[in-house]
Amino acid sequence: MTLTTSRPTVAILGTGGIGGLLTALLTRSGHRVVCLARDTTARTLRSGGVEVRSRRFGDFTVAVEADTALREPVGACLIAVKHTTLDAALTRVPPAILGDGLVVPLLNGIEHPATLRARYRPDRVAPGVIRAESARTGPAGTGPVVIEHGSPFVEVDLAVGTAPRPRLEALAAVLSDAGVTARVVEDETSALWTKMAFLAPFALLTTRYGLPLGEARTRHREELERLVAETVAVSRACGAPADPAQALARYDAFPPEAKSSMQRDAEAGRPLELDAIGGALLRAADRHDVPVPVTARLVGEIRAAGH
Repeated sequence: MTLTTSRPTVAILGTGGIGGLLTALLTRSGHRVVCLARDTTARTLRSGGVEVRSRRFGDFTVAVEADTALREPVGACLIAVKHTTLDAALTRVPPAILGDGLVVPLLNGIEHPATLRARYRPDRVAPGVIRAESARTGPAGTGPVVIEHGSPFVEVDLAVGTAPRPRLEALAAVLSDAGVTARVVEDETSALWTKMAFLAPFALLTTRYGLPLGEARTRHREELERLVAETVAVSRACGAPADPAQALARYDAFPPEAKSSMQRDAEAGRPLELDAIGGALLRAADRHDVPVPVTARLVGEIRAAGH
C-alpha cells in the first residue's frame, strides 16, 4: 500500500513518547498503524493499546496493531527510537520487506541520515524533525502504554532531500489529518540544524543541572544564550543559517515544567543520547574550527557525572 491511498498503512518503529503519541493520533484519525517493538512491548500494545493524556488532544485510548518486525510493505516507516538503540531496532525493518516505502527518521541529532541511506534506498530516506514534549510513563508490562503529552503543539518538518516530494506531501497530509502541524521543507541540512539549535542547548542545560526548562531558562539564562549562540555558529558553518532569536523564543513558548528527553533518561538511569547530540555538535564544530567552550564544558561535565 502506498501513500497515494486515502488510508495508507504507516509503520512506527519505537513506542516511546514520540512514537506512542504519533501511533495514537494516526490511529484515532482512522489510519492503519503497525507498531514495531520488542516482544514484551508488542504484547502490551496488543492487549492494552495506547493511552494518551494531553492538554492539546485530550485524554483517549486506542487499540493498535503491534509486531516484532515488519512483515509487509507500508507507505512509510517512521523511526522514533533513541540513537542508543537504533542499530538493534533497525533489524525489525528489513529493507527487502519495506521495498520502496519511505523511511522517515524522527531522531535527535544530525548524523543518522547517512546511516539509514546506507541500509535502505537512499531515494526513500526523508529525514524529519519533530517538536513536541512527550514522554512514555508506563506501563511495566500490563495495561495500556501511557503517553503524557505536555507541549501545546506537535510540529513535524519533512525534508525532501533525496525523496520524492509528492510522497512527502502525501505523508504530511496524513499527519495533518491526525492533528499534527506538518509541512514539507526543501533543505534537509537546514531542517536538522534548526532543531539542533534548539535541542542541544535544551538537552545539555536541563540534564547538567537537573532542572525543568522553566527553571533552567531563568536561572541559567546567560548560559542558555551562549549555548544557542555556539550551536547557531556551528550550524552556519555547516551551511544552515539558524536563527538564535527563534530558538530562544521556542524555549519561552514551552511549558515551564517541560524536561528534555535526555534529562528524563538521566533521571531514570537509562543510556543518554549524549554522543548523538552533544558529541555530534562537537564533531561538527571541530570540522569547521568553530569554538564551542560552553558546549564542550557541559558535555564533559555530564560525562564525568557517569551518564
